[in-house]
Order: sequence, then structure tokens, then C-alpha cells
Amino acid sequence: MSATARMAALGIELPDVAAPLASYVPAVRTGSFVYTSGQLPLVDGELLATGRVGVEVDEQTALACARRCALNALAAVEAEVGDLDRVRRVVKVTGFVASPPEFTGQPRVLNGASDLLGEIFADAGRHARSAVGVSALPLGAPVEVELVVEVDG
Repeated sequence: MSATARMAALGIELPDVAAPLASYVPAVRTGSFVYTSGQLPLVDGELLATGRVGVEVDEQTALACARRCALNALAAVEAEVGDLDRVRRVVKVTGFVASPPEFTGQPRVLNGASDLLGEIFADAGRHARSAVGVSALPLGAPVEVELVVEVDG
């Protein structure tokens, strides 16, 4: 089953590409790879939540934020290549979680992004990943996610 067919079956719709907040583009293609800029959990230009995970934001909300970040990253990929069915494989996910030093659940939070990619791309959605705790993210976002995907042609 294709990625777009899986998305339709799951009721998943891609959002519009989030407008860059500074001097960069949402995604860049070089050869067979597309690299996305870090994507925040924006919905219609507004963050789903703000604050640090484990303090102002609970893990379940952060998980939903990571999922939304991945959707926003996929929207950037689609805008760059025209069709998500051209994605051969999700290669790497890098996620940043705003959290205090004692919080160690970054990998659990990033499962929101990883699980979504598995739902959409099946085995091609299995990827390498880094989950990094940071003191702050742009606009006070709790999570930021970037992707590297391999595409056809």
C-alpha cells in the first residue's frame, strides 16, 4: 500500500507547509535525499503547547507535539518532491525536547514522530534517530523534529 493510501486509510491529512521563522527554507533536496529544517508543533501558525516537557508540558502532550512536528516535516518533504509516494525510506529523525536536566524521557516523547512515520511508511518508515534534551526551543516550543528521507528519482 502506498504512503498516500495509508494516510487516507488512517484519516491523516498533511497540513500546509509551515512558514519559516527566519532565514531558511523548509526543506532542501540534494541528490536522492531531502533534509527538512527543524519543524515545530504548529497548527495554523500556533504552537500546540509551550514550555518544557516535565515542567509546563506533560509527556502525552509532548508526544502529540512530536507527531505534529513530523507531519509538518512531511508537508515540507511533499512540497519539495511533489508526492510522498516518492519517499523510499525515512533515513534519520532528529528530535529536540525542551526539558529540565533531570528529565530523561526524550526517547519516549520522540516516539510520537517515529510511530507516525511507521504508520505512514511501514518498514520504509523505520529509521535511525537521535533524541536530544535542550534547555529551550524557538517560540518556547516543547519539541522540534527534523527528517532526512531518501526519495526516488
